[in-house]
Amino acid sequence: MNEMLSSGIELMLIGMGMVYAFLAMLIVAINVMSQLVRRYFPEMPAKFSDQPVVAGNDKAVIAAITAAVHQYRKKHKHG
Repeated sequence: MNEMLSSGIELMLIGMGMVYAFLAMLIVAINVMSQLVRRYFPEMPAKFSDQPVVAGNDKAVIAAITAAVHQYRKKHKHG
């Protein structure tokens, strides 16, 4: 019985060690890939971020959404 207990503890420690080793390797790999992406693919600045949104398009968008909702309700009329 004592031999089985020590064998079980040994197996548990080996398994836990492998899990921790894998997690450590995963963290290192994620950090390395993150650094590579930052180096070779820097974040591109937004081209149109400083221009205001045109208010004339809002009415057209609202009209399109209203028409789509109306068509959906007409097609899926319950009762």
